[in-house]
Amino acid sequence: MVELLAPAGNLEMAKAVVESGANAVYVGARGWSRRRDAYELSDGQLHEAIAIAHAGGAKLRVAINTNMESSQLPALLQKMEKFVAWGVDGAIMTDVGAIAAVHRRFPDLVIHASIGANILNNQDVKFYQDIGVSQVVADTKLTLRELAARKIQGEVGIEVLIHANMCYTYLGKCWMSPYHRLERTRDDFGKDLFRGSPNRGGLDYRVCLEQWELYAGTELLEPRIALRNDAFFYLDDIPPLIDLGVHCLKIQGREYPVPLVAAIVRFYRQLIDAYVSKPPERPFDLEPWRARLEAIQAERDARRRNTTLVLLNEARQPVPRPI
Repeated sequence: MVELLAPAGNLEMAKAVVESGANAVYVGARGWSRRRDAYELSDGQLHEAIAIAHAGGAKLRVAINTNMESSQLPALLQKMEKFVAWGVDGAIMTDVGAIAAVHRRFPDLVIHASIGANILNNQDVKFYQDIGVSQVVADTKLTLRELAARKIQGEVGIEVLIHANMCYTYLGKCWMSPYHRLERTRDDFGKDLFRGSPNRGGLDYRVCLEQWELYAGTELLEPRIALRNDAFFYLDDIPPLIDLGVHCLKIQGREYPVPLVAAIVRFYRQLIDAYVSKPPERPFDLEPWRARLEAIQAERDARRRNTTLVLLNEARQPVPRPI
């Protein structure tokens, strides 16, 4: 059975997605994942989230998917000591050095290579497997044929984003966000952050969605340049992905309201269950599901537009001078 992996930006969301049918839940450790700290969990909250997930028969994975300096690795390993002792079921990571260090310290911990690892070919898969990764998130630009090639590897699980966004460069590795604002600071827990850089524990300001223009010197060539960052939901691809045998279907959205995320999880839970329970010889009609998804997508799009405006306005605020 394919696994449905859902986000949790707070404890209420963790409970809601488990009740809505998620097989596994992922949360961000505060200061170490690619979201605003409001959607990350403190160590104590993460301990509670593990208990919530396990009580509902689900797994709990922690996102440690920022890039870090060598000096930060001891603090990370200390944090992982607690998480492993509390029974965390896996870690979702991007930084190659951090992955290798965590695997050496905790050889039995399941480690997933995040979307930020940009897995594109079989040699990428083999590399991450060699340093301790057991499941990789496929790049959102890969076709079903390319995913099938990854699946042939066999020993490494394949995870596919079914609700995320299609970045015009590489998803999970944004270098454009700090265009307006890059503020180096420390959070209340002592973690070194770069506000404006999701790669270093800050947040993604979605600067690619600004009103860009193209000039050659002083000559305006294009009054509006659209840098694609389109959010998507998979529907037509769900049956082929299940038939292909991918191991995990992942939903993003820690920053969305709890009822919306719960509705997304319920939709995919019911869709997956309906498809796998039908007789093999019977065709599967996606049209009833399409209408349901359109209503969910309309709410998601409205929320995303509002959030983007808030982020872009915040990005333009002056960076405080060091005292």
